[in-house]
Amino acid sequence: MSVQAVATKMAEVELKDVAGKDSPPAISPLTPKAEEKKTEINSSSTSMAAAAAVEPSPVTVAPSPMKMPQASAMKRSDPQQNGGEAFVNCDGTVAEGPRMKKIQFADQKQEFNKRPTKIGRRSLSRSISQSSTDSYSSAASYTDSSDDETSPRDKQQKNSKGSGDFCIKNIKQADFGRREIEIAEQEMPALMALRKRAQGEKPLAGAKIVGCTHITAQTAVLMETLSALGAQCRWAACNIYSTQNEVAAALAEGGFSVFAWKGESEDDFWWCIDRCVNVEGWQPNMILDDGGDLTHWIYKKYPNMFKKIKGIVEESVTGVHRLYQLSKAGKLCVPAMNVNDSVTKQKFDNLYCCRESILDGLKRTTDVMFGGKQVVVCGYGEVGKGCCAALKAMGSIVYVTEIDPICALQACMDGFRLVKLSEVIRQVDIVITCTGNKNVVVREYMDRMKNGCIVCNMGHSNTEIDVASLRTPELTWERVRSQVDHVIWPDGKRIVLLAEGRLLNLSCSTVPTFVLSITATTQALALIELYNAPEGRYKQDVYLLPKKMDEYVASLHLPTFDAHLTELSDEQAKYLGLNKNGPFKPNYYRY
Repeated sequence: MSVQAVATKMAEVELKDVAGKDSPPAISPLTPKAEEKKTEINSSSTSMAAAAAVEPSPVTVAPSPMKMPQASAMKRSDPQQNGGEAFVNCDGTVAEGPRMKKIQFADQKQEFNKRPTKIGRRSLSRSISQSSTDSYSSAASYTDSSDDETSPRDKQQKNSKGSGDFCIKNIKQADFGRREIEIAEQEMPALMALRKRAQGEKPLAGAKIVGCTHITAQTAVLMETLSALGAQCRWAACNIYSTQNEVAAALAEGGFSVFAWKGESEDDFWWCIDRCVNVEGWQPNMILDDGGDLTHWIYKKYPNMFKKIKGIVEESVTGVHRLYQLSKAGKLCVPAMNVNDSVTKQKFDNLYCCRESILDGLKRTTDVMFGGKQVVVCGYGEVGKGCCAALKAMGSIVYVTEIDPICALQACMDGFRLVKLSEVIRQVDIVITCTGNKNVVVREYMDRMKNGCIVCNMGHSNTEIDVASLRTPELTWERVRSQVDHVIWPDGKRIVLLAEGRLLNLSCSTVPTFVLSITATTQALALIELYNAPEGRYKQDVYLLPKKMDEYVASLHLPTFDAHLTELSDEQAKYLGLNKNGPFKPNYYRY
């Protein structure tokens, strides 16, 4: 109940107590005498409220209690006049009510007067929207409602130091991005420990790293760590929907050359990569890639750059596949580190990250209830395992498709039914791809889907769902939310397509920061290893991260859990034929 309502109730109770049972009947609010006194009442109540706001006065009672019954017939309250109240006598005269009520409402009126006018409300709306981002991190990214539709490529922006070597959505969002980065730092203990331990040695001094990854708060922590270790960085986004605009702004404000914003077009995507690479007076000597697009662009446009590049670090299935193809064709002219298949990336990022983020992405975009839903997950690698485990735990009926008999057997032993997509496509409610392949879900399957079926991708590339086949005249596209499209067939059937077939979790939600700390630390160590390796250690081929580095990355994260490792005795180490400090498993060991 509001303060005003409570005070009014109190006034009515007090008047009843004073008036007694013989008080005359109330006069109708439409009494002519009362209406004639309206101006006088409003004027009186306004001045009384103003006086009360300046100096509160004690509660006053009418001088003659015996006359109170005559003044209790009707009470008026005008919310536009400071909550002023008056009582109309039977003879039409007006008596003041207890001034205590004026005192109660004076502050409330002042607060009410602070409310914005029509123009001011829009500003307030923006400020509320901005403040909400202080505690809300989302790949959907903070967006100021004052942003216009002008392409960042057409804007001239400079940071506080006067530098304009970047292209982002809005440099004014830098403060919000800085808060996001500070929050991420708290959940990335290994990367922060690495920064603290190695920044004195500067193991990346002289390194010029060009990167193409998801630009999120977690990536920003990685970039600032690389910079603290001595590297210069230029960065573009590997996904047109995953950039957090406020984080990109914070990086630009911090002096990083960042070229990315959420919602890039395909042309913008390649333009941003080119701006990172093609710059006068600066040539990269290291590549950090996620998906292989940056490596592909340099091979295609600037092949001579590879004469000075010492190595490539690649973290995705798609990018690693491209590297192995180049190596097999004899076209890979620098060493490359396969981070994706390192134990710390595959067993933690791919599995645990996707196990949590698949639900987050689906909930934010569709508000779907998982219990009882029929879901088919295409692929039972580490990503597929994570997705299936999460959905099963939420009560979904989960089917799996696989081409590999070993992964297929794992799915069966984990309690999932192995099917062909064509067998269940008519009945499932959700279709999730995570194979790293192309044309897994084609138009033929989408034609047969039930009305309202949700289709999304958890693999890196947007090739798994044949989205191009849906852009035909007979189908209607309807944008219902950010990154949510209804594709409508002529008969009215519709499917729900998320992120236009691109990576769901980083396009439509966020991912657990702690898990990304493991991957980012692995990437940083791989860059240090390739950059400082003596000539001849690595040839023009694709390598896995040394086992010792995998174990080191894992050990940096154990203190977070207050975990205590058991140490081998000399006798035990000799018996197993191991060094007491590791590595503890051979390279062929399957975790």
